[in-house]
Amino acid sequence: MERMYRVMGFWTAIFTVMFYLGHMHKTSLLFLAQTGFFVILSYLKLSERMYIYVFGAYLTVFFVGFTYWSTFMMTPGQ
Repeated sequence: MERMYRVMGFWTAIFTVMFYLGHMHKTSLLFLAQTGFFVILSYLKLSERMYIYVFGAYLTVFFVGFTYWSTFMMTPGQ
């Protein structure tokens, strides 16, 4: 299971580079933080159940943040 967190860290690192090259610096910093989170977490040698719990918490935070952003921060029609 820890290898899957390294895979997620790899892909978020790829997104970090692409966002940075696209001059989207705030988004690249967000993905850089996610990369660090996934890579550090992959070396903690947690149980498989704990990795699933952490991933569920990560998805919950993402969905709450995405819903908040798309509901209150995005301007309609742009």
